[in-house]
Amino acid sequence: MLNKKLVKHIDVGLIIVVILLFAISVVMISSATHVTKYGITRQVKMQVIAFSLGVIVVMIMLIIDYNTFSSFAKPIYIGSIILLLCVYVPGLGKAQYGARSWINLGPVDIQPSEIVKIGFILSFAKFLEKRQNRLDTLKELMAVFLYAAPPILLVLKEPDLGNALVFVVIMIGMTFASGLNYKFITRGLLVGAVCTPIAYKFMAPHQKVRIDAYLNPADLSLPGNYQVMQSKIAIGSGKLIGKGLYNGTQNNNNFLPVQESDFIFAVIGEEFGLIGGIIVLALYFIFLYKMIKITKGAKDKYGSLVVVGITSMFAFQIFENIGMTMGVMPVTGVTLPFISYGGSSILTNMVAIGIVLNVGMRRQKINF
Repeated sequence: MLNKKLVKHIDVGLIIVVILLFAISVVMISSATHVTKYGITRQVKMQVIAFSLGVIVVMIMLIIDYNTFSSFAKPIYIGSIILLLCVYVPGLGKAQYGARSWINLGPVDIQPSEIVKIGFILSFAKFLEKRQNRLDTLKELMAVFLYAAPPILLVLKEPDLGNALVFVVIMIGMTFASGLNYKFITRGLLVGAVCTPIAYKFMAPHQKVRIDAYLNPADLSLPGNYQVMQSKIAIGSGKLIGKGLYNGTQNNNNFLPVQESDFIFAVIGEEFGLIGGIIVLALYFIFLYKMIKITKGAKDKYGSLVVVGITSMFAFQIFENIGMTMGVMPVTGVTLPFISYGGSSILTNMVAIGIVLNVGMRRQKINF
């Protein structure tokens, strides 16, 4: 059972923000799936079920001391790699949206890359903790890259460029927080600039097309550009206060692709306007700020690194998803945390929040 003295240190504000984001999710998914025409849709029901299961998962996460995960870092890492490989098992792996990123479990499909994000953060934090303030040689830095490479490459092979980028951002954020020597930062930026055009040559054809589309937004013949144009029309037409719930023209005419998930922010912009968009951004700002505070107040390096990884994950997904709907970022399948439809995404997000709350409430030693 959870100690009452620990409960007093739970960040209630963070919990409230998550609940508000989920409330927005249910309302916007109901609009994106046209409940006024079809009644309560399967997507709305599944989102509520996923969140309800997530609440139970959060409670379990709070009971377990987060340092327990540190003791099982190796099995968690190995299990994560095995889970990613499961998408290639005949009869189990499933291709969807052009990528073999799913596992079919009867009535439900799960996306391993979503779940593995948490496994990677928990195991990578332990790996970095052992090298605290030692990342000042090329040998140590190479060890970091070699540890992070398998999950990143497996996700990229599916191919899922969006989630592969999430893993890269998690790796960079956590490595930087673990005491990376500053001389490697500038060198890393230079190497990244040189390697980017080289990496482009090795990308899958559909990934190259997405990059080409991003660099040439006016060319509507390139996949994704027409959808982004429709998204920008939707957001722009919402003006200050929006057209009202269930009254979005682009939304109701299904001009927005995957509007209940990838482009759900465009639905928010069209139906609730600039004010609605600002409210969502404000909630995310508070959300990230509270996690940064927990990072700084963690009682040990492992807890701090875990929350840094989770914060990096959420920050990039928020920026990428919203930026994508406005043409600022390339089109990927990265979801908007707690708002986009998706059972795997919601459950992963809830596990992450459970761990963050866990670290936060154990920031001080309890005297019994």
